Amino acid sequence: MGFPERRMRRLRRTETLRRMVRETRLSPDDFIYPLFVVPGQKVRTPIGAMPGQAQLSVDEAVKTAGEALKVGVPAVILFGIPDKKDALGTQAYSDQAPVQRAIRALKKEYGNDLCVITDVCLCEYTDHGHCGIVEKGEVLNDSTLELLAKEAVSHAKAGADMVAPSDMMDGRIGFIREELDEAGFEDLPIMAYSAKHASAFYGPFREAAESAPKFGDRRSYQMDSANAREAMSELLLDEEEGADILMIKPAGTNLDLIRMARDDFDLPLAAYQVSGEYSMLKAAAERGWLDHDRAMMESLIAIRRAGADLILTYFAIEASRLLKGR
Repeated sequence: MGFPERRMRRLRRTETLRRMVRETRLSPDDFIYPLFVVPGQKVRTPIGAMPGQAQLSVDEAVKTAGEALKVGVPAVILFGIPDKKDALGTQAYSDQAPVQRAIRALKKEYGNDLCVITDVCLCEYTDHGHCGIVEKGEVLNDSTLELLAKEAVSHAKAGADMVAPSDMMDGRIGFIREELDEAGFEDLPIMAYSAKHASAFYGPFREAAESAPKFGDRRSYQMDSANAREAMSELLLDEEEGADILMIKPAGTNLDLIRMARDDFDLPLAAYQVSGEYSMLKAAAERGWLDHDRAMMESLIAIRRAGADLILTYFAIEASRLLKGR
């Protein structure tokens, strides 16, 4: 019997050949690195459920952002943990809260070399742990929008380059866009957490951000992971309300939705490789069950191959070091 005329292995023989014909490529420019900012100075508190990650005071956040910049990561996204919480999350829009202070410090140190993005939500700031105003056990939608917009404007005034609402309240992108414009920040882009699912993979983040809800869960406002058409509707609504970048979260369990979104939308598309995805790979690697670097890179390539332009990932620095070493 003759051999087939087309031998697919011909272009797999060497690393150089494989690199030359590689269809999907990763770059440090693809990554956004999350940082958890807390009050104080010289604070670097390890996050038990997320090996290699820590809660950082502003000075330490500046150092870590510098490490990211050195390996080519262009952006960070800030999450704040205040020293006190209340029912309305007032520290979310305080000029002296950790995120606002971190924005000023990062922009002073790095200027436009670093894109500073801020998470806009109330869950880290409320004493009940939910993403909005709570009344009689229910999270109120419309009255929450005013506080979210207030938070976004406070981040803009501190010097943020982009805001990223993650609360999943209906209509919040349009409301925030209008308030930013009225405050003179019409050029500030919005990256919308458009299809954010009520996921089990957020567990380690809730330790990191100290944001676990004190009662119930977030299924009345975050998406059911079973619904693909609903996800596309959420993306469309955010696009119509003025979002500049759309996001799907989590990334790894929604690769099909990332592909659908890439086919249907022309806006830049982000995907969040969340804490649970990071922690699973770390735990398996620590036990010797996976090759850490290969598993990390394979997971990131899958997200890019599905269609994401940007990846929010806790692996940003590690992956970029590997990429720069190649």
